[in-house]
Amino acid sequence: MYDKLSENSVAKGVFLECLEPYILSDKLVGITPQVMKDLIVHFQDKKLMENVEALIVHMDITSLDIQQVVLMCWENRLYDAMIYVYNRGMNEFISPMEKLFRVIAPPLNAGKTLTDLASLFSSSCCLAGRAYPLGDIPEDLVPLVKNQVFEFLIRLHSTEASPEEEIYPYVRTLLHFDTREFLNVLALTFEDFKNDKQAVEYQQRIVDILLKVMVENSDFTPSQVGCLFTFLARQLAKPDNTLFVNRTLFDQVLEFLCSPDDDSRHSERQQVLLELLQAGGIVQFEENRLIRMAEKAEFYQICEFMYEREHQYDKIIDCYLRDPLREEEVFNYIHNILSIPGHSAEEKQSVWQKAMDHIENQVLLFKFLRSLLDPREGIHVNQESLQISPCITEQFIELLCQFKPNQVIETLQVLECYRLEETIQITQKYQLHEVTAYLLEKKGDIHGAFLIMLERLQGKLQEITHHSENTKEDPSLKDVEDTVVETIALCQRNSHNLNQQQREALWFPLLEAMMAPQKLASSTTPYLHSEALKSLTMQVLNSMAAFIALPSILQRILQDPVYGKGKLGEIQGLILGMLDTFNYEQTLLETTTSLLNQDLHWSLCNLRASVTKGLNPKQDYCSICLQQYKRRQEMADEIIVFSCGHLYHSFCLQNKECTVEIEGQIRWTCYKCNSSNKVGKLSENSSEIKKGRITPSQVRLAASEPVLDPQQIQAFDQLCHLYRGSSRLALLTELSQNRSSDSYRPFSGSQSGPAFNSIFQNENFQLQLIPPPVTED
Repeated sequence: MYDKLSENSVAKGVFLECLEPYILSDKLVGITPQVMKDLIVHFQDKKLMENVEALIVHMDITSLDIQQVVLMCWENRLYDAMIYVYNRGMNEFISPMEKLFRVIAPPLNAGKTLTDLASLFSSSCCLAGRAYPLGDIPEDLVPLVKNQVFEFLIRLHSTEASPEEEIYPYVRTLLHFDTREFLNVLALTFEDFKNDKQAVEYQQRIVDILLKVMVENSDFTPSQVGCLFTFLARQLAKPDNTLFVNRTLFDQVLEFLCSPDDDSRHSERQQVLLELLQAGGIVQFEENRLIRMAEKAEFYQICEFMYEREHQYDKIIDCYLRDPLREEEVFNYIHNILSIPGHSAEEKQSVWQKAMDHIENQVLLFKFLRSLLDPREGIHVNQESLQISPCITEQFIELLCQFKPNQVIETLQVLECYRLEETIQITQKYQLHEVTAYLLEKKGDIHGAFLIMLERLQGKLQEITHHSENTKEDPSLKDVEDTVVETIALCQRNSHNLNQQQREALWFPLLEAMMAPQKLASSTTPYLHSEALKSLTMQVLNSMAAFIALPSILQRILQDPVYGKGKLGEIQGLILGMLDTFNYEQTLLETTTSLLNQDLHWSLCNLRASVTKGLNPKQDYCSICLQQYKRRQEMADEIIVFSCGHLYHSFCLQNKECTVEIEGQIRWTCYKCNSSNKVGKLSENSSEIKKGRITPSQVRLAASEPVLDPQQIQAFDQLCHLYRGSSRLALLTELSQNRSSDSYRPFSGSQSGPAFNSIFQNENFQLQLIPPPVTED
């Protein structure tokens, strides 16, 4: 097929690409050298070099043009394919590694990071008797290959070495390339060669070289050195260990990791030493010396490891307290020791005693009380069940004033069970004036709280004006602004509950304090921040205007001796600002009053219209006697119409006692509307009778009460006679006759005679039409 398909380039390319999956799955192992050559060229032209490398390592080496493939691999850095060709085609295992080391050594020496691990994996596979990247080395070649690779790695110098080359370049290069991975490869190799005497000799030799390269050289980091000695500690801890390592080297590593001269990589050094000890390296050290050096280097996790081996749990508490990264965990540790089973009573007692000794420490006591009392710490403790006395809470507040003075107010807002007088004395002791003012306000001493805030404000103002006079620096106004805002908030919170005199005792001293720096300043030489202080003064004036009358404010300013001597120009801006505020508020008040008046006028107009509106009765007869009010002439009687539309004779309403006396005046009430509740009760009773919930005696009592008087019964009979008409059945029967007959016109007046007696021709016939019900507004 290939000869035919080669005549067309497109068909040839498709055919070659179809071979790829069969080669990768090892279904097609051998093809002719010409086809393989064309296949490589085809993928190379398409820039699919990774595919080419994957194909080469699955092909029979006899089908490859070795010279062509090796050249292509070097040009395109296909190191896996190159090693495969050397190993399979020429049984050569050292030459490709030499070439690779020459490639990766220069960038590594320059400090660059590489990601290609071909040389590392090739060495490890050869040491394990495996071919790289696939398959196994022939059994008859395994011992030879191992020896060659070990001899290669432990060479003192490389071929074509320069005079500057350091000793053991190959081991050094692999260690710089990936220390941990290289040592893992050696560990696996040592595991496979434990029964090979020659390999054991090579192991000792390469361990000695590793120690010489890494311990006597400063190019390796603490983490890399730690990896080496962790590797050694694991090898030495094995039961069948044959390696020998001078114990002095472990002491040198301990000195190196615990060096107090180098504070860099502290966490890394501690972690490396901890891994070394956990891997079995602890047997290589003298324990007391190890603890001393760990304490000196502040390796508290190492100290904890050592104390835990000896069950000295009380000393571990010191390790937590000295470690700034873990000191907050000390309470959890104490809790675990005291509550988790597995510790003896003596061990628990020693931990308890150590905790009690340390609790006298003020910092630790503060943290303990804060975890216990502050609900924001995330530890939810039922305060009632603890029954903590106020003196404990006050002790915590005192410690809070010492260690976290800026958090006292926010903590007091969530704390409970503390006495105000004692707490005020504590805050005064530590001169926390803002906290003292907060407590005085909570106590109800508003004036005392204000005096403290005022004194604090005056001190800030004096400080800033004095600083401005003596230096040219620009001091920050933030402290003054914050204090002014807090003082204004204090006055605003409490002014609603004070009388006018008490309000003036708060606001006027605050205003005078803000205007004091402006009195001292000269108009020709204004001091620094004068404009900012004027703005703050206007803020005070605008705030106090809501509680103090404007004339009182102006009078107080004008009564000041300084401004009474012709210096009003200095406060002209303040007065004009107050007047602008007054004009604005006056306009706002007038507009609001106008809107309210318009709403009131509209409401009154609607009310007057509804009151003077004529009433339209629903019917022309009395709703009690059912007689038309025009026909009743027995006596002079007034007609009463209600807004609901019901009409009555005044005599009928009087008989029904539908009058109410309100403020000495007789008021009529609608009988029908007021008696609707009674009717509702009767209907409810009837439904209850049907359901068996009312006894017959109750029914008789209800029925014995007269519902209508004789006059009402007579009126009802007249009404029935008045509205009595023809039978509905007779009307329907006549209407159902054949309407299609032209002679049948029931409403026509042309037909006469006894034979035809239609209901509709009766002169008394009337249709009693019922209008739709009137809905009440």
